[in-house]
Amino acid sequence: MSISQSEKIKVTLQGHIACLTIDNPAANTWDTDSLPALKDIVETLNAQPEIYALVLTGAGEKFFSAGADLKLFADGDPATAQRMADAFGAAFETLADFRGVSIAAINGFAMGGGLEVALACDIRIAESHAQMALPEAKVGLLPCAGGTQRLAQLVGEGWAKRMIMCGERLSADKALALGLVEEVVPSGESLIVATRLAEQVAQQSPTSIAACKRLIHSARDIAIGAGLAAERDEFVQLFSTEDQREGVNAFLEKRSPEWKNR
Repeated sequence: MSISQSEKIKVTLQGHIACLTIDNPAANTWDTDSLPALKDIVETLNAQPEIYALVLTGAGEKFFSAGADLKLFADGDPATAQRMADAFGAAFETLADFRGVSIAAINGFAMGGGLEVALACDIRIAESHAQMALPEAKVGLLPCAGGTQRLAQLVGEGWAKRMIMCGERLSADKALALGLVEEVVPSGESLIVATRLAEQVAQQSPTSIAACKRLIHSARDIAIGAGLAAERDEFVQLFSTEDQREGVNAFLEKRSPEWKNR
């Protein structure tokens, strides 16, 4: 019996490793079905002491994940924004607090919430053709699932601002140079390499790993705990602006937005 409550996240268990595959064609987007499912899956794995590591990847060869399904935000409804922000926060923070080691096998485009879920993992392995960005501001939104907080910790404030505020997209090699990913591998090999790394985790004491992870995260959690909540609040507040509706609908209509700055 599958431990996933959604067809949009496939789970396979092999030995001490759980492999989660985001499978929501065509771009492996996140929605109100897959986000709660991710939270439930990680909580279930936390209760299975024989699972030491988790590998997360995307179905297909083009997308790891393109982030949120923007169709959900086309009507500018703040209630929808709040539900999605809460769902992103609950899912990705549960993933970040997984008691074992989590590894993102980035097998393609990781955009918006797709990059944020990789940021919530402990380690990131990217394929050479992968590209990474947080392009929310181009559609009148902002990263609400940890992007403004976790990205700056990995790459520094300057590059975080370039990616978020200037819309800069990174190649896999540039991401490696900045410390956004830990390794770049040939196309088609991220899952193999991530699984091999996960197998190394099984050679370590799982109780030691859990303690080490809590200690490594302790200072980080103090620094960004309030920021994660503020990020979601600011995201919802954007839904009172004209630019939010213009940005999302311009994207869906495949045209350039006309910003009003209000």
